[in-house]
Amino acid sequence: MEDEVDRLIEAWRRERPDLDVAPMEVLSRVSRLARHLDRARSQAFDTHGLESWEFDVLAALRRAGTPYQLSPGRLLKETLVTSGTMTNRVDRLTARGLVERLPDPNDRRGVLVQLTPDGRDKVDAAMADLLAHERTLLGGIGDRDQQKIARLLRELVRPFE
Repeated sequence: MEDEVDRLIEAWRRERPDLDVAPMEVLSRVSRLARHLDRARSQAFDTHGLESWEFDVLAALRRAGTPYQLSPGRLLKETLVTSGTMTNRVDRLTARGLVERLPDPNDRRGVLVQLTPDGRDKVDAAMADLLAHERTLLGGIGDRDQQKIARLLRELVRPFE
């Protein structure tokens, strides 16, 4: 069964037979899949009134476990954004009542960002919907093949992390 990447590769092989386009077989598909997944995530989050970046911050706090708080520095590491971007994001989430800033009891100058009950409810509901959608996307692939794909993608991502 041919896909768009097969057609791209065929065209490049025809036009530039001197190039080894084998990496495109995998990476062009990963790139296309990422775009489709971004759209699916956006749809799942939109249902709950969240942007993808909002979900990322709320999810990082939720994963931290009770009391669902992290330092801004830890949030930077979890979400891979700059400190200026994170400050803006926390400000916006605070204004929406989804997070709050608290003094860090271990550092008089520091703060902690904590998930509010509304933020927890919103991220929990969005996560449940996202997982249901992702299960549907993977429905045609058996558990063993999903595990194999996950292992191979882990190897591909490892050098970047």
